[in-house]
Amino acid sequence: MYPRISDFINDMFGTHLDLPIQSYGFFLASAFLAGAFFLHKELHRLELSGFAHPTTRKVITGKKAGITELLSIFLISLLIGFKLTGLFFDYAVFQKNPQDYLFSSAGSLTGGLIVAAVLTLLQYYLKKQKSLPHPIEKVIVVHAADQTWMIVFIAVIFGIIGAKIFHQLENWDDFMNDPIGSMLSFSGLTFYGGLIVAAVAVGVYAQKNGIPWKRMADAIAPSLILAYGIGRIGCQVSGDGDWGIVNTAPMPEWIAFLPDWIWAYDYPHNILNRGIPIEGCSGPHCFKLAEPVFPTPIYETTMSVIIFLFLWFIRKKIKIAGLLFAIYLMFNGIERFLIEKIRVNNVFELWGLEVTQAEVISTLIFLGGLVLAVVFLIHQNKKRV
Repeated sequence: MYPRISDFINDMFGTHLDLPIQSYGFFLASAFLAGAFFLHKELHRLELSGFAHPTTRKVITGKKAGITELLSIFLISLLIGFKLTGLFFDYAVFQKNPQDYLFSSAGSLTGGLIVAAVLTLLQYYLKKQKSLPHPIEKVIVVHAADQTWMIVFIAVIFGIIGAKIFHQLENWDDFMNDPIGSMLSFSGLTFYGGLIVAAVAVGVYAQKNGIPWKRMADAIAPSLILAYGIGRIGCQVSGDGDWGIVNTAPMPEWIAFLPDWIWAYDYPHNILNRGIPIEGCSGPHCFKLAEPVFPTPIYETTMSVIIFLFLWFIRKKIKIAGLLFAIYLMFNGIERFLIEKIRVNNVFELWGLEVTQAEVISTLIFLGGLVLAVVFLIHQNKKRV
């Protein structure tokens, strides 16, 4: 396992780098970038096809910086400067766990004030240089594809909020013991919680900005499953605990040509330090699991890529708005339900059955996709009559 990107680089090239970039965060960022790339292409295609429409926005040029604008820049710069300058003095703490440092009270107030003052004065000077005696109001056209980064930003913010809320519901006892710590912790994110909350937020934003919500859902469906698969690579590489149940069975003959770790893996140097000590190892991550388990992130990445390729192939063939997203929901529900059978997760009792939260939600997701597909097809048939 490579908890940090520098661990991988050092292992490959024999170097001794000490970069504060964790593998999970790297692949999570890569997932959003890849999703944004394909979403941008789809939004551009939708507008060319007439399914999405550009909007207009008024902008004022030549206006001096106002108090509200300068105050906003000062406060944001203060926070950024507080953390960035502080990490130079607490680099050892930051390097060990960047997430904990970012969500802690550690930082440099003096550095933050200096950065905030410089950036605020710079903004004031630049706006003054471009100011006009009479500011000009212009109307600019905003195309659907231009909304990509705002859509991604909304999806990230509301996705994290939803993921945290659902995780706390799944781990209620831990939340009650430390509510603030649980909510601020970067760990503990439930995918379906993020998907549900982010989907609603993105749909509302798209509808208000010239993109019908059903077309928006279709456009983002391939990106969602691809981003999910890339994110799971981060789980595998870092060893973040998102692995399967113990697997000591012999590898089946029909997959014997694959590496052994595809079938069972003990996650050496996992970032959680779970398991037993690794003999002769020294450093912060010197543990491996006592027994090998199913490497479920690999399976999820594989299934996600296959689903993405299928959705990307059929997207132009489907003319009914919302149907592609409905198909995505069904495939997503099936994929997650199947993987839960061999995945470590919290179990609770429902109607006399032991199930996980993801099993329940994935079933509802599948049924929701099925219902939407039927409704969209019936509606389309009625339009033809």
